[in-house]
Amino acid sequence: MTSPLCYRPDSARRAGMIEEMSVRGFSERTRNDYIRNVPAFAAFIGRSPDTATPEDLRRFQLHHAQSGVRPASINSAVAAVRFFFIVTLDRPDLAWRLTVVHEPLRLPAVLSVEEVTLLLQAAPGPKYEAAFATAHGARLRVSEVVALKISEVDSKRMLPRVKQGKRRKDRHPKPVADFYSPEEIKRVYYVEVERDAPGASRVIVF
Repeated sequence: MTSPLCYRPDSARRAGMIEEMSVRGFSERTRNDYIRNVPAFAAFIGRSPDTATPEDLRRFQLHHAQSGVRPASINSAVAAVRFFFIVTLDRPDLAWRLTVVHEPLRLPAVLSVEEVTLLLQAAPGPKYEAAFATAHGARLRVSEVVALKISEVDSKRMLPRVKQGKRRKDRHPKPVADFYSPEEIKRVYYVEVERDAPGASRVIVF
């Protein structure tokens, strides 16, 4: 299948799509997903995506379903192609033919106290042990832990503050519990700073 001409790097339509995503404040990850998924749709139909027909859209989604693609990946492709038709092409009449797949909700695995203790004991050093404990105790995502600043650890209220986390939202997670207090997190931070760069100041905790 040939690559669609309208999605070469110098394509005005591709540039317009990127601009529309930027205007709407889409994250870099979302922009990259959309720019990857629309050309994938074009490759599937074998021609420029702006010539797609309702039958092309039906076959595209059927192909995903029959190939065993995970619902999250299907929905990512659906969102990208919908955006292309609704915003870039101003063709909402085609977009509605793509449907979102509902993914079954499953409860996450919950570690026991003994399992968490073993996890912390396996950490390669105090910094990693504190990071694991903070993530577990405050229910932080990995991206939130690695971006946590020392000024965002509130000792009085026993909680960290997440700035611009998922979907660019600030939030106060639950207080750090069980394994590490904010004071212990700060202690580990200062020990690490002195070990790695004596006399220097570091903004990020971990």
